[in-house]
Amino acid sequence: QVQLVESGGGSVQAGGSLRLSCAASGRTFGPNIMAWFRQAPGKDREFVARINRSSSTSYADSVKGRFTCSRDNAKNTVYLQMNSLKPEDTAIYFCAAGSRWVTTSTLYDYWGQGTQVTVSS
Repeated sequence: QVQLVESGGGSVQAGGSLRLSCAASGRTFGPNIMAWFRQAPGKDREFVARINRSSSTSYADSVKGRFTCSRDNAKNTVYLQMNSLKPEDTAIYFCAAGSRWVTTSTLYDYWGQGTQVTVSS
C-alpha cells in the first residue's frame, strides 16, 4: 500500500501562486508515475500533470506554461508549482500514484485526500 498526503492548498487572488506538495509513504518503490488531478464542483475529475521517476513531465493544455510538476525521489515527494493562477483553477487538487503513463484517473492506484485551491478574481 501507498499513502499519499497533499498539502499547500489555500486561497489566493488571480495572478498569484501556490505550491502543492504530495508526500508518499509505504510501498513507494512500486508506483513510478505520480500525477495531479483536480475536481471542481459539479465537474469530473480532470488530469493536470504527471511525472515519472526520471522527472519527465506532461501537462494538461489548460495549465501548460503556468504549472510545473517536480519530484524529489529521496524524499518521496512530488510538487506542483502553480503560477499565474486563474479563477477557473479553483478545485480540489488530488495527488495520485500508479504504474502507467496515463492521464485517465481510474487507472491510478493510489490517491491522496485532496487539498482545496481557491482563486478569487
